[in-house]
Amino acid sequence: MLDLAPLVLFHDPLIIVLNKPAGIPVHVGPSGKECLEDYFDQIRFGLPRLPALAHRLDADTSGCLVLGRHPKALRRLGRIFSQGQAQKTYLAITKNRPEQTEGRIDLPLLKVSSKAKGWRMQVDEAGKPSITEYRVLGGQDGRYLLEMSPLTGRTHQIRVHLAALGCPILGEPKYADRDQDESHLHLHSRRIRLPLYANKGEIDVIAPVPKHFEKALNRMALGNFFR
Repeated sequence: MLDLAPLVLFHDPLIIVLNKPAGIPVHVGPSGKECLEDYFDQIRFGLPRLPALAHRLDADTSGCLVLGRHPKALRRLGRIFSQGQAQKTYLAITKNRPEQTEGRIDLPLLKVSSKAKGWRMQVDEAGKPSITEYRVLGGQDGRYLLEMSPLTGRTHQIRVHLAALGCPILGEPKYADRDQDESHLHLHSRRIRLPLYANKGEIDVIAPVPKHFEKALNRMALGNFFR
């Protein structure tokens, strides 16, 4: 039984921001296994209607996840996300280091599928425009901490872009050979900023990193980076 109340980072009359745990999908899939939506009844905060997802995170990704509390809120959030007004910042721990300390990855992504591998995203000129900015924050011994800012919102965008750069995310199960001793994808939605109200400042929420991410930072001598 997942308890969502301790995971609430922010809520107001329109939205809820959760610190999503890694390893659980946000909505039900073909397998019918447990998903985050199964527990939304815990966080109605007095409203008769269940909150609903305003965007998605991969099952293996942790961090800031935005919910709308009613249809009006979801419509407003939908415009913000579709128009690229939501400012999203991710943290990733990668194997290998990009050649440049900071830069922009501009590679179109296309969804493909096969019987052998199922569906996946791949870099393809026929795909949709996909842009991610990155900055190397530190690292050692072949492991590096990167700050990622996706300017578009394609499925698996950061994961595929980093793999294409030769710097797959630690624990990546789909786009690189997964390390035997790493059972977690080290990708965390660290911060989200939303211009939700015209007469107020933007909503700005930061999610603490999960335990597996913190352990990896300690091994890289970066344990105090976010304290």
